[in-house]
Amino acid sequence: QKREISNFDYLMYLNTLAGRSYNDYMQYPVFPWVLADYHSETLNLTNPHTFRDLSKPMGAQTVERKHKFIQRFNEVEKSEGDLSAQCHYCTHYSSAIIVASYLVRMEPFTQTFCSLQGGSFDVADRMFHSVKSTWESASRDNMSDVRELTPEFFYLPEFLTNANHFELGCMQDGTVLGDVQLPPWADGDPHKFILLHRQALESDYVSAHLHHWIDLIFGHKQHGSAAVEAVNTYHPYFYGDKMDLNNIKDPLIKSTILGFISNFGQIPKQV
Repeated sequence: QKREISNFDYLMYLNTLAGRSYNDYMQYPVFPWVLADYHSETLNLTNPHTFRDLSKPMGAQTVERKHKFIQRFNEVEKSEGDLSAQCHYCTHYSSAIIVASYLVRMEPFTQTFCSLQGGSFDVADRMFHSVKSTWESASRDNMSDVRELTPEFFYLPEFLTNANHFELGCMQDGTVLGDVQLPPWADGDPHKFILLHRQALESDYVSAHLHHWIDLIFGHKQHGSAAVEAVNTYHPYFYGDKMDLNNIKDPLIKSTILGFISNFGQIPKQV
């Protein structure tokens, strides 16, 4: 509010307070999608429609998808020690595989991604190849995709280019995967994309609405009745600080939970 710190620095500070770290892919710093415009020739940062709705989680960006997730929540009975627990989302907005897939064109993330995938790259059509199509998947099209972003989207153009010439495969439509496809307003320039994307993060609109997103990820809408109301509940296993593994006697259930957390990510500690 006093303009003494950037939104980027503030979000990094909150991530650190919540136990997120560059040293842990399972609890990597999480940043929001801030834009909803990946199709215009020029980016208008004075138009509210340019931006993502920061008061809603990724699963509720469209009315249709929001209602589908509410329906899922209502259909599942509450159950203990079961994978079919009552929640809106059974996938997470930040996990080791999400981080590694975004940064797969750079080491050491390339090796991490391949080891998580069993030793090789994923099917080309599932690889991160386009900012626009990833936004459409996470905000609208894919019911198992509610991913947010990593900090690199706001300062590191190198992760958008395949400078190491990795053979990432060929998509079904014949497109050979190389550099990440950028929105038209970036003019094919990763540096311009990062510059404009960072300007969007620091814009007046985001500054005025960022606290809503912080409530969802780090604050009071993270769990409980406020989270249910905000369509923002995740599988109980994602809430690491709420799970008391010491009280779980069955070693199979315990290892299942630990595997679940390591594969699918964790909710940050509430700050």
